[in-house]
Amino acid sequence: MIDTGLVQHDGQRHAGRTGANDQDFRGFGQHLSLHLSTIVDFLGEAIAFVNGCWHKHFMTENQPKKTGKSDRTRAKILEAAKLLFAEHGYEGASIRDVAAHASIDPAMVIRYFRSKDELFARAAVVDLQLPALRVIDRNAIGETLIRRFLEVWEGPASGPGMAILLRSATSNEFAAEKLRDVFGNQVRPVIAAVADPADAGRRAGLVSSQLLGLAMCRYLLRLPPVVALSHDEIVQNVGPTLQRYAVGEDAP
Repeated sequence: MIDTGLVQHDGQRHAGRTGANDQDFRGFGQHLSLHLSTIVDFLGEAIAFVNGCWHKHFMTENQPKKTGKSDRTRAKILEAAKLLFAEHGYEGASIRDVAAHASIDPAMVIRYFRSKDELFARAAVVDLQLPALRVIDRNAIGETLIRRFLEVWEGPASGPGMAILLRSATSNEFAAEKLRDVFGNQVRPVIAAVADPADAGRRAGLVSSQLLGLAMCRYLLRLPPVVALSHDEIVQNVGPTLQRYAVGEDAP
């Protein structure tokens, strides 16, 4: 005979086990779903964080930096100094004059630049950016020099540095020394490269005398006939002289 009780008992036992498995599986599924949800949330936050960092870096690197108040004050003082030194020279422009033009207390000028000499040195920076004459047509050296001279004084990127030095050098040794530095460090090396280096000083001195004399008459003294000269007229008349000076009088 079949023990129906056992069968029933086993059936109940197996049925109970199956229910337990279903419950365990549902619990595992809920647990896994919770973990997946947490992971998704974490990944979302991570992506948002990375995007935020990238955006902040991009904006910081590509947007112009804000100018601080001290930088604006320094620039304002320097612009006033350039204007006044160019118009009146070193002796004719005082710290008080610069401060008044910049609408600032004179003590602030000293705070930012320490002395009149340092302010002058910063205002009178000159970079002629003379072309490398050794790589151009030798017969075009004089024309190249005079055209570069006109760019320095009258071109879009011209600055007041040369006017400041030239106006001040006759009465102030500090300005004269800075002008000699421009000659020694910028003019002479370029001239030395196109002919005998042993004769570079003489040739560079002649070139400088021609250009500084023209600058004095055209930009500082403003002699009407010289001011009236067009660029082409200056190139045609001064270029050949610079050519002869630069390459040597005996050069072809």
